[in-house]
Formats: sequence, C-alpha cells, structure tokens
Amino acid sequence: MERSAGMAGLMQAPERLKGLLDWMQSSGWSRLSHLLLVAAASMAILGAVKLVTRAVRRAVDDGNDEVTSDAERRAETLGSVLTNAARVVVVAFFLLMTLQEFGVNIGPLVAGAGVAGVALGFGAQSLVKDVISGFFLLMENQFGVGDIINLDDKNAGVVERMTLRITQLRDSEGRAHFVPNGSINRVVVLSKDFARALVDVEVGFGADPDQVFEVLKKVGQKLHEDRPYQALEVLEVKGIESFSPNGFVVRTLTKTAPGAQWDVARELRRSIVVAFREAGIEIPYAQRVVHHREAGSGAPSALTPPFESKP
Repeated sequence: MERSAGMAGLMQAPERLKGLLDWMQSSGWSRLSHLLLVAAASMAILGAVKLVTRAVRRAVDDGNDEVTSDAERRAETLGSVLTNAARVVVVAFFLLMTLQEFGVNIGPLVAGAGVAGVALGFGAQSLVKDVISGFFLLMENQFGVGDIINLDDKNAGVVERMTLRITQLRDSEGRAHFVPNGSINRVVVLSKDFARALVDVEVGFGADPDQVFEVLKKVGQKLHEDRPYQALEVLEVKGIESFSPNGFVVRTLTKTAPGAQWDVARELRRSIVVAFREAGIEIPYAQRVVHHREAGSGAPSALTPPFESKP
C-alpha cells in the first residue's frame, strides 16, 4: 500500500514540474523579471537617498570632530527622517507591485487603505498629533540630532534619533528615552548656536577683590588660548555676585561652543584652584564652634580646633 502511494507520488512529480515549467514559460518569467525590476528600483531609491544624505553631511562637515555645528546637526536629523520615510514608501511600493503582478487588483486595496487611514486618523488621534508635531519640529528646526535638550523639565539628554513620531534621547547615565513628539510642550536647547559656562568662585573675606579679578582673567585668557574651539571668548568677570558666611562669591561667564560649556566649566575650576594656590588666595571652608557644658558648671565653654578644652 505504501509502495503504491510512493510510486504514484513519483509519477506525479514530473507532471508538477512540467506544470511549473509551462507556467514559467507562459507568464512566470515575465512576472519574475518585473519583480526583479521593482526590487532593483526599490534598492536604487534607497541607495539614492543614502547617497544624498551622505553628500549633505559631507558638504556641511567642517572637519572639527570636537564641535558639532548647527548645520551638521540639521543634516543628521533630516537624513535620519528621510531614510525612515524612504524605507516605508519603498516597502509599500514593493508589496503593491508584487500583488499586482500576481493578478490582485490593487485599486480596491488602495481605496480601502484610504478609508482605513481616515478611520485610523479618528481613532488614533495621538498618533496623528505626534506626526504633525514632528513635522513642525523639523520644519522650524527647533532642535536636531546631536543637540542637548531638556523636555518639559522631565527628560534631558542628547538627541540620538528623530522621526516624525518620536524623539530619542540619551541621558548622562546612558538611559534611552523615547518621547512622543505630540507630548512635547516646552523645549530648552542647551546647545543652540553657542553656550555659556557659568562658574561662581567663592573666596575669603581677607582676599583682595582686584587681585582675584586679575587672576581669574589670566586663567580665562590661558584657557581661551589652549582651547579656542571650545572657549570662544575670554572669560568675563561679572564681579561680586553675593556674600556668604565664609566669604564673597565672584561670578564668571565664558562663551563656549554648543555643548562644550560643561567641559569648559570643569577645566576652568581646575585651573582656578591651581592659580589661587600659586597666588596665595584662600578658598574659604566652613568653620564650626562647638559648645559643651562641663559637669558642675552652669556656663558652656567653647571648643576650638582641634576641639580641646581651654585651660
């Protein structure tokens, strides 16, 4: 019984193969060639988009890897959005052309997709809001890939990717935040065109303010000479900002490249500590007086460093 079934299957195999060959000769080869042309066109579109985005990035590249200009960030953003949109269009185009080659009437499918799109628009209003908000974010160039932003005082970090629907941030701890564009109400861009490093320096009351100002200006001048690509201008001493219990606070501002304010501020603090040590300027520290009540005595006595009782 099994042998007869196997023989029947072997006899039917040539017939199936012959049927496949007949179909290939009649219409299969033409359909396959059309699908290959569609696939080649799809790959060509994706390749052209990739070449255009690469050419734009290369055209706006200033050769300085330390600082990312506004044009470089905008080119990166538009390239990312254009590549994602091209992939969606190419995949939809390939699927529709494949169905048409196999005799499926795509007219009702396209009309149905339009109706479904309208229904989806009413049902998924948040998605439509995200897409529209993302479109205006790109058109107005509020921020781009590589910018450091703060969204609604909740999420802060570097923009890694932008689409019409979401914005991806990477915070200082390496966590990735995916924020829908429709939920963005207030954006603070920390790396737009330029930035400022604000450093407050506290010194003791016994220090000479004019000497402190002079030392700070020399530190700022040296920092500008050593890092002209980050510190765009010489440090500006604004003057005495406030008084504290231990001394007075001097405020300084330094114009920096976008996103470089934190590196400049850290290097500036390090240089100020070294310069103050060389100039003999004291950076104050908190001092504390401790009182304790001795046995049999009603009046407290003060302990002074190193916290020993006075004789």
